[in-house]
Amino acid sequence: MKALFLAGGLGTRLRPLTEHLPKPMALVGNRPWLEHLLLHYKEQGINEFVIAVKHYSELIESHLGDGSKYGVRIDYSIEKELLGTAGAIKNAEHLLSDRFIVVNADIIHQVNLASALKFHINHGGVATICLTEVEDPSQYGVVEQISNHQITRFIEKPKKEEAPSNRINAGIYIMERRALGFVPSGRSVSIEKETFPLLIENGSGVYGHPIGGYWMDMGTKDRYRQVHWDVLDRRFPVKIDGKEVEGKGIWLGDNVRVGQGVLFIPPVMIGDNVTIGDRAIIGPYVVVGKSSRIGDQARMANSILWDRCKISAGAQLNECIFGSDMEVGPHILHEAVCNRTLEVQR
Repeated sequence: MKALFLAGGLGTRLRPLTEHLPKPMALVGNRPWLEHLLLHYKEQGINEFVIAVKHYSELIESHLGDGSKYGVRIDYSIEKELLGTAGAIKNAEHLLSDRFIVVNADIIHQVNLASALKFHINHGGVATICLTEVEDPSQYGVVEQISNHQITRFIEKPKKEEAPSNRINAGIYIMERRALGFVPSGRSVSIEKETFPLLIENGSGVYGHPIGGYWMDMGTKDRYRQVHWDVLDRRFPVKIDGKEVEGKGIWLGDNVRVGQGVLFIPPVMIGDNVTIGDRAIIGPYVVVGKSSRIGDQARMANSILWDRCKISAGAQLNECIFGSDMEVGPHILHEAVCNRTLEVQR
């Protein structure tokens, strides 16, 4: 079975971080999320992948390549124009197996694929939608199911008190190839608004399976921060590169140079080849990307730096997110989200 990652869109709500970057390539714990995702599904037994790309596809291809360095095979399905979720799947049809899994690649999650696959095989329908439970379903598409877990309808963004359940579409699907016979070619098609309702209506069999575990849509700056805090607190147990210092919640990568009198307030994650100046205070909840330089007496808390950032001596950062190659003077910044242009969004 192959996995198809839908990675064609840009993260409009994560701008300016993803202004020129596919959202699945945003760093999570100093590694592109798409790479984490690939490794997670490899651990689940998948070794053949198709990645549907559109914007800045060369960034994904140059990073992941053909998959050989990860011990998997990767093919790419390139969209000349955005085709929507179902349209992107249809565009990749020639690369897919008779049964395949589809993953919205910007959704942070861990899934027990074996459990979902067993459920899918047993019900015999054309599609299984993996579901996750949320406290407030009013911002999502909610499913209504009958006793055998068959989905009878979707309700888009219902009022909380009117939602038939708190189970929402997790953006992960197991599908049979025959379902694609109901998807038109050559135009944008939404799987949520067009394909699944059609398959429900014609009796093809669309079922829902709760995945449990961790799930987060990182599409906003607040949720993007929360993913990192959950990584640092190990509520989301994705792999952290580097060694933990004496079990204290301080992870240091290779070749980290720490000046005199530096204070780490855990949890903190420091990438490879980072230099931290004398008497800097780092933490709590700080992630510093690879090859970054932190000046003397800089103070950082609740902040995320991507790779190769340069923070001047005396700078104070709180609740900031900086893209790669940022250079910051001796400023006091709070709730800043910046790219290389030092564009600040609050």
